Amino acid sequence: MAQEQITHAVNATGLADILERVLDKGIVIAGDINIRIADVDLLTIKIRLLVCSVDKAMEMGINWWQEDTYLSTKAREKELDEKQSDLSERLNQLETKINLQ
Repeated sequence: MAQEQITHAVNATGLADILERVLDKGIVIAGDINIRIADVDLLTIKIRLLVCSVDKAMEMGINWWQEDTYLSTKAREKELDEKQSDLSERLNQLETKINLQ
């Protein structure tokens, strides 16, 4: 009995090439889910997925991760500095009110 060999549709280098192309060019997957009863929309879910490299995203003007305080230390430091500045200003206002009385 001859032993059957498993053949793969895409070999390892092909997979790497595909991944490189996807990250370089980008790929968008989009879909909508609507739940309706008697022509009344109960729920609409819009799904948009973009897979690309960071460089490609920046080229397209997408950079939300730079402003997200959970993902960026710079954004977190900026937020803390703003809070500290606001608190200092409020403290100065309170001290001024106390001194005027």
